[in-house]
Amino acid sequence: MSPSPLLPNHPPDPSARFASECRTAVAAAEEAGALLRSRFPDGFAARPKGAHGDVVTDLDLMAERLVVDRIRDRFPHDRILAEESGELCGDGDGGDGDGGDVCGGRTWLVDPLDGSNNVVIGLPAYVVGIALCVDEAPVVGVVHDPVTGRTWSALHGGGAHGPHGRLARVADGRPLSSAGPLLAWTQGHAVGRDDPAARALKHTLETRSRRLLQLWAPLLTWAMLARGDIDGFVGYRAEAIDLLAGALLAREAGVTVRHLDGREFRGGFTGPDTERSFVAGRPEVLPYLLELVAASAAPGLGRPSFASEGDSVP
Repeated sequence: MSPSPLLPNHPPDPSARFASECRTAVAAAEEAGALLRSRFPDGFAARPKGAHGDVVTDLDLMAERLVVDRIRDRFPHDRILAEESGELCGDGDGGDGDGGDVCGGRTWLVDPLDGSNNVVIGLPAYVVGIALCVDEAPVVGVVHDPVTGRTWSALHGGGAHGPHGRLARVADGRPLSSAGPLLAWTQGHAVGRDDPAARALKHTLETRSRRLLQLWAPLLTWAMLARGDIDGFVGYRAEAIDLLAGALLAREAGVTVRHLDGREFRGGFTGPDTERSFVAGRPEVLPYLLELVAASAAPGLGRPSFASEGDSVP
């Protein structure tokens, strides 16, 4: 494959709060992306990771080290949670950004290679994701696609931006197909293949949508949703590390995100994975998606495990 030209990201207003952090994240993600692109598809080694069929490659480790070093150089006091390295605390009190103390209010989430399983089989569908959270709420989100050379970034309250400037609100995108919505699905590594709620929900989505994509790279899926390429995204007990950057990007592009029971989505990077199940979609499609979630309580399964007693599923 010939190298893809890097398309410049058009970031938010440089005077905006957390704009410096966003620039750092964009630069780090694009540098890591260049490294990944230079070694794909066969310049790396891979090994199994965990007991659920996941993998880790040399590329994950090299890209993560690069991103962590770039963040640490600029914001040495911030905590970092990285996919492979885990928790890395800051080196002193305070910081040179907007607030936070050591392992306190400011936390970076780094997924250096979202789509490792795709890379291992030679499928060019992978991205680099970085988020900055303050008290668990994402304030910066960056997704870089090394294959296309494109980067998308978002600031809380500042909109979502890509190679051609600010992303249009997804509600202004293409009309919904008469054949049904184009949806995507993800589930966390801890979800068993025989999980009844996951099986029922996924089956309902497959039978009542035009297509149901499972890309093995959730951040890439979030970017597609933010651009308006797909209509909705459903996650069941999703992983934390690759959730918040994408969710912020989509929200800032006009996507609505809810828990499966219809509550406002407030999932973070701590707490049980049951709080990271979500429905996200174009505002006009979301009611239909919530109906599908409700319909997935198949006969014999009782109430779905994502609905608490006393909750009403819209």
